[in-house]
Amino acid sequence: MPELIRISISEASRLFGINPQTIRRGIKDQEITYVVVLGRYQLNFESVLKWSQNNLRRKHKMEQKGIGQFVDHWKIGNKLFSPNPKSVKKKNTPVLPKSK
Repeated sequence: MPELIRISISEASRLFGINPQTIRRGIKDQEITYVVVLGRYQLNFESVLKWSQNNLRRKHKMEQKGIGQFVDHWKIGNKLFSPNPKSVKKKNTPVLPKSK
């Protein structure tokens, strides 16, 4: 069973580069799942991620002001430290019979 990741409204706001009021609107419209712990919202990270990707404007804000702005910095430029293609598992693809 996958572990649920829960984040606060302020954490979601920083991660996705959007105003906390926008997130509260998503909660009010029942687009984001949450639980209340000690009087504070704990948002389901997967729910917030899907919600942010459903709207082009929110998606662009995440890429420009949120965590998406750092993605280019995370890419490994040195091939020596990149994963060996032989060690990466490939998905099983069905073998089609040869036609005659």
